[in-house]
Amino acid sequence: MSIQIHPIKAFTDNYIWTLINKNNKQAIVIDPGQSAPVVAYMQEHGLDLTSIWTTHHHYDHVGGVMELQEYFPMTHIVAHSEHGVEEDQTIKDGSTVSAWGCSAQIWDISGHTATHMAYILDVDGHKHCFCGDTLFSAGCGRVFTGTIEQLYDSFKRLNELPADTLLYPAHEYTANNLRFGLTIEPDNAAMQEALAQAEEKMAAGVPTLPVTLAHERAVNVFLRIKEPSVIAGVEAKANVDSDKPLAVFAALRELKDNF
Repeated sequence: MSIQIHPIKAFTDNYIWTLINKNNKQAIVIDPGQSAPVVAYMQEHGLDLTSIWTTHHHYDHVGGVMELQEYFPMTHIVAHSEHGVEEDQTIKDGSTVSAWGCSAQIWDISGHTATHMAYILDVDGHKHCFCGDTLFSAGCGRVFTGTIEQLYDSFKRLNELPADTLLYPAHEYTANNLRFGLTIEPDNAAMQEALAQAEEKMAAGVPTLPVTLAHERAVNVFLRIKEPSVIAGVEAKANVDSDKPLAVFAALRELKDNF
């Protein structure tokens, strides 16, 4: 099965990830916070929207769902019961959903919100993880209705995926996150290179996403909390029990909140 994955830009920095089956001209969108960019893309490329998947309830991720249902009445809505939409398929941790015969496993990756889901799509043996606002390239989501403990556990879980897993966060926050990371690990060469590449891509209007998990392990301080360089960087800025990874993670999130 050949599935093309394309980001539709929305608001100022959202990406509505779109799965496209070129054989039958059907499409699935993930977290459509706005309807207009999706409708325009479907019309431009002659696509029929058949399904919407949501990761969490925030308006910039579900705000376009109802209008898209009006444009495409047969659209199948896949969501958690707390996502604030009228879903056709209710998901929770351990559920599965299909994209033209390819299976996506649902993982609970709460923390940013209390009911944040990820879709881990397997296409020809290669994993694509749509992680919403839990993990960003070089960063992580703020804690709103979830807890820092949930977010920490979600990062540990995502870090168990294969290194070549492609991650599809829902926002273009990469450069800002890398700038923060360099305040913690100023000598991280991979981070320095990633920032230069991100700034070049942004200047050209090119998304910095998706990224591999292997890449994130090198540049994302929230995945590097056991590294001595990260612990030292956090200790220089905050009082933290560095023997406890959760404490380092929580201190990083607080530092990022004030960055």
